[in-house]
Formats: sequence, C-alpha cells, structure tokens
Amino acid sequence: MSTSSTVSPRSRTVTLILACLLFFTGFGGIHRIYTGKLISGIIQLFTCGLLGIWQLIDIIRIICGTYTDAQDRSVSEW
Repeated sequence: MSTSSTVSPRSRTVTLILACLLFFTGFGGIHRIYTGKLISGIIQLFTCGLLGIWQLIDIIRIICGTYTDAQDRSVSEW
C-alpha cells in the first residue's frame, strides 16, 4: 500500500463491495460512511442512494479510481 498523503488508507475493494452489495439490496451510503463521509452517507442511507442514481455514480467513480475519502484523498489502493 502506498504511504503517500494523497492516497486514502481505505481499501478500494472494500469500498466497492459495500457500494455494490448495498446497491442491490436497496440501501446506500455505507461505503460513504466507511470512507469518512458521514453526512452524505446518512443522506444516502435514508434516500436509498438517492433512488439508486447517486449510488450508481459512486460505484462508477470507485471503479474508475476517481472516488475520494472525506479528506479528499484518492481511494485507489485495491
């Protein structure tokens, strides 16, 4: 794992698994809570990932490697 301050210590694999599993069960936001984005995670949780749209955008961003944590560090390490 990289020690750079621009790379999040959070796992991209875990983030993707949380986002995908919860996307298919109708819940969203747990991946955001995992990466430190508490407020937006709670909003997603109570809105079912904003009806799945916000959740799907996050999944695409995680796969592409552009998703960031609460400190704006890249969640890029698999």
